[in-house]
Amino acid sequence: MTLGLINANPVVHAKKERIARSEDFHGDDAVDPLEIYDFVRDIRDPEHPYSLEQLSVLSEESITVDEKLGRILITFTPTIQHCSMATVIGLCLRVKLKHFFPPHYKVDIKVSPGSHANEDSVNKQLNDKERVAAAMENPNLRQLVDECLYSSEL
Repeated sequence: MTLGLINANPVVHAKKERIARSEDFHGDDAVDPLEIYDFVRDIRDPEHPYSLEQLSVLSEESITVDEKLGRILITFTPTIQHCSMATVIGLCLRVKLKHFFPPHYKVDIKVSPGSHANEDSVNKQLNDKERVAAAMENPNLRQLVDECLYSSEL
């Protein structure tokens, strides 16, 4: 947890029960939004010791799949309008999903409409390959993303 939290008292919700799966995603199967959600819901928030699910930053309904177009859209809702960690949350989602899908799928990650004061800027950063690559070359940012991802697996 960092000092000087922007949202010092977030609303925390109970975790939902995991959905039993008979198989892991193999890349040639149909993409199931609930399977994607189950894969990313435990990512830890960068500022709090809670998961994105617990903070209602991410929900089952926030993931849509268009099989015909090979597109996946993940929208997330920061806990406050001026969340300074919105791009970090998006990077965490992108990094975790990077090896999950076959290359013919396009994954778009956006903040929910109206949920962030700098919505257009955040969305542009999260979906620009060069910006994402540059961000992940920053050792401090990479460490923060890794902490959010690896602490979610404990």
